[in-house]
Amino acid sequence: MFTDQKIAFIGSGVMAEAMITGLLREKVTTPNLIAASGPRSERGEQLHERYGILPTTHNVEAAHEAGVVVLGVKPQIAYVVLPELHGKIQPGALVLSIVAGLRIRRIAQGLGHEAIVRSMPNTPAQIGEGITVWTASHEVTELQRRQAQALLGALGQEVYAEDEDNLDMATALSGTGPAYVFLFMEAMVDAGVHLGFSRRVSEQLVVQTVKGSVDFYEHSPQHLARLRNQVTSPGGTSAEALYYLEKAGFRTAISRAVWAAYERSASLGSGQKRGHTPKNEEE
Repeated sequence: MFTDQKIAFIGSGVMAEAMITGLLREKVTTPNLIAASGPRSERGEQLHERYGILPTTHNVEAAHEAGVVVLGVKPQIAYVVLPELHGKIQPGALVLSIVAGLRIRRIAQGLGHEAIVRSMPNTPAQIGEGITVWTASHEVTELQRRQAQALLGALGQEVYAEDEDNLDMATALSGTGPAYVFLFMEAMVDAGVHLGFSRRVSEQLVVQTVKGSVDFYEHSPQHLARLRNQVTSPGGTSAEALYYLEKAGFRTAISRAVWAAYERSASLGSGQKRGHTPKNEEE
């Protein structure tokens, strides 16, 4: 599928490295056919030493003669990178974007290129346990769709969406989702320390509880509410704890947080800026 085809990563951050790792682990391609560009030469050398890929600090050089170009820069940086690469992508190449919020239309206009796949991977992709929602422009061929599936499959599971609006929804739910889980776990660990456990033991208890709960759910084809009811005895400890969570507006807070993330993703796609991001910052 990628025989003798160069794959260029524009942005050499953690998600690009995760994808490179997955591609090489699954033997989808070889190191000599992967190029990665980024503003810091030391980062490129680091990736070269680890994986044997071709590093560069020049985006145009990385994209030159590439059959697949992966956009992996910060949303704020994309508006600088796209004009730089305008007209520099091979006509038959596939562009795969992992830039949060940046819509296909803006990518196509910025690059002067129409075959675009837009995707939203999440943090567990770094260990091959992620989930990525993706969609494609009408110009993407069937072969290019299979290429996109292979690239994103190297990060974990992938889900195709017909409607591009689903990408902003996925950003809010699964893309940002690990942050919600980590905050929840952090709060539980702190509660364990408050009870009297050492932080090490509290972390062990929380991590295994979360991991075991997910595994139990995957092996039990039942609704989440049913599983929750099974561990909530009338008048018991779980019932007491859940009463306080509901009273504190736990569900509402999560729902509002996801909606806020969705709105922010949509605003990034419209080009709205918030705060300051250094020009050389990357994923």
